[in-house]
Amino acid sequence: MLEPMSLAAIAAVLSAVGAGMANEAGKWAWESAGGLVRRIVGQEVTAPAGPAELTAVAERIHEVVRTDPALARAWEAFARTAPGPGTADAVPTLPPSIRFFTDRQEAMKLLAREAVRTADGRPRVALIHGPEGIGTSALAIHWGCREAGRLFPGGQLYADLRGASASTALDASTVLRSLLVQLGMARDDIPPDAADRRECFRRAVASRRLLVVLDHAQSAAQVRPLLTAAPDVFTVVVAPRPLRGLDALPIPVGPLSDKDARRLLTDLTDRETVAAARAVLPRVLERCAGSPYALRAAAPQLAEPHRLLGQDPGPNRREEAPTVSDNGPVRAAVEGLYRELEPAAAKVYRLMSLREWPAFGPAAVAATVSLPEAEAARILGELVDRGLLESVDADRCRYRPVVRGHAEETAVRVDGIPAYSAAVQRTVDWYLRFAVRARLAALPGGWGIGPLYEELARDPSPYGNEGEALSALVAELGNLVQAVHAAEEFGRPEAVYQLCQALWPLQLKAGYHDELLPALRAGARVADAHDPVSRMAGRTHLLLALDLMELRRYEEAEPELTAAAQAEERSGHLRGHASCVESLGLLRLRQWRFQEAYDRFDEAAAILDGIGAGDEGERDLPRARALLDRHRGRALRGLGSYAEAHERLAVALVFFRDVAQEPYNTARTLTDLAETCLAEGDPRGALPLIDEAAAALDAEKAAYHLAHLRALRERCLNAAGE
Repeated sequence: MLEPMSLAAIAAVLSAVGAGMANEAGKWAWESAGGLVRRIVGQEVTAPAGPAELTAVAERIHEVVRTDPALARAWEAFARTAPGPGTADAVPTLPPSIRFFTDRQEAMKLLAREAVRTADGRPRVALIHGPEGIGTSALAIHWGCREAGRLFPGGQLYADLRGASASTALDASTVLRSLLVQLGMARDDIPPDAADRRECFRRAVASRRLLVVLDHAQSAAQVRPLLTAAPDVFTVVVAPRPLRGLDALPIPVGPLSDKDARRLLTDLTDRETVAAARAVLPRVLERCAGSPYALRAAAPQLAEPHRLLGQDPGPNRREEAPTVSDNGPVRAAVEGLYRELEPAAAKVYRLMSLREWPAFGPAAVAATVSLPEAEAARILGELVDRGLLESVDADRCRYRPVVRGHAEETAVRVDGIPAYSAAVQRTVDWYLRFAVRARLAALPGGWGIGPLYEELARDPSPYGNEGEALSALVAELGNLVQAVHAAEEFGRPEAVYQLCQALWPLQLKAGYHDELLPALRAGARVADAHDPVSRMAGRTHLLLALDLMELRRYEEAEPELTAAAQAEERSGHLRGHASCVESLGLLRLRQWRFQEAYDRFDEAAAILDGIGAGDEGERDLPRARALLDRHRGRALRGLGSYAEAHERLAVALVFFRDVAQEPYNTARTLTDLAETCLAEGDPRGALPLIDEAAAALDAEKAAYHLAHLRALRERCLNAAGE
């Protein structure tokens, strides 16, 4: 155990507090750390932005506390109660394996050998690779499920890296969050910084006997940050080809032998059906070429050999599909399945493939193809049954990459480019209306810019409460990001802006910062190209900046905030201009640059003074000014100006507690006052403020704030010697 005043212990505390900034308590602790560091060192110290800077700050703290007992006690009290990343103690399991699994004995022996290889510091990693439809994912999952109890009692993690293309591949930071959630870590406890997430993941799995399956990998660069040298962790990577630069045991997966292919067909049907089809069976096996996907597609048709061999071209024969004999067994199987679809199902199959929608349901399909929703649901079920789509959950489906490629090519040939474009536009329109309606319900007090916000704000909400609306947004998150990119590609800036605004609840309440970043970058890019001097440009740059702040990418956030402020100022939108300057002040608080933060809050207040009677934003002025008073109080506390901090915070408290009667902001202001009392050496004065804050939160279910209050109370009691 580290001695609390050692350099290593101080650095560990700073690192843990920084990693815990995903929730409100963590942000509070980081800000408190900045004020305490300033008090210890005797001057303002910019918040460390990396390991080297963190070590330098720890050295400055260590130099003082080893000779000053009072400051040492203050640091120790903070360190003892400072929050860090949460715990991960769940035992995850893999998705279910398929019922009929044939052959692959040699591959499974190689997996077993690598899984139990003597730990020698090298990560245990295997790379299963083979063409699509050959069963690579099925092999990894089947083997993992079979060996779960014997080899991996600590759990089995699964992540789909979505590496069919570079545009869909998930970055390592996003995947790490998914893995940590599977391990039982609360989303609000997961570190915002990618490096902290990697460290958190490595600690969480260090002592577990665990399997990690990384499916559909796109490159070695995508996979490497997800590897660990933990002695009992085995990582299985699945990819369509060898990944150059990845040190792993290669396990190639090839076609099934004719014997195993015949066994799979028998398992999928029965002996009698296979025997009855013996005249055509050699040609079926030749056409399927050992592909499990092609064999599964062929199995239902064994009882009708003329359909299998293409003698009946099916209802889509009029489309004159070209031969696919040179495109491999999977494409041949897909073409055969497609030709048998009735026209409405064939149209759904083609038109939903035109963008890489992660998963789509009946409502989006109905809007795209102009069908009743019940009919769309029936068709989706049929496409899943035929193997042309995969089921994601109870309502939504997705394509395999090779199937989507076939569907898109067929759509271009059959429907033509104009119909192609119109279909995508209809899908975007559906997701846009859905997103705006859910955004209005998830944040009923918020406001949005754009015609749909004005139109739909008058309609009754289809959601029972805010949480239900937020859950709906979460479920469609990937599709909404794809809709932003589609709207950008089709030259629809207004749709891009309104979609980006609709994503705000996912930032504010759900913490999906990694996933939203590409869409928000697109929003800022479109605004700069089409409306650089506008309120919309200010809004999109601000949303992007706030997302970057939550990811602790401060150097990227600052120019976005500056661009947002300039756009709002040039458009004459004073309330928006003030909000952007205020956000720049909040960024300075995160950076422990307290004087600059105070100056930005003063600047924002001066901008608000320009809003006159009857002007836009007038009704919001009292609350906006109260928030600025609270922020200025926080900055003054960081500067050590405790009396002035009390004055500012007291003004804010009167508004939130007595005028607006907002329990949550009341509790936040009381907590700031308690922090100020503790910082100025009055821990007993902080205790009643903490109790009042906890009482104000009684009905708010603010677990992280209450945890912070408990830690703050403990620090106060320790400081008071109680």
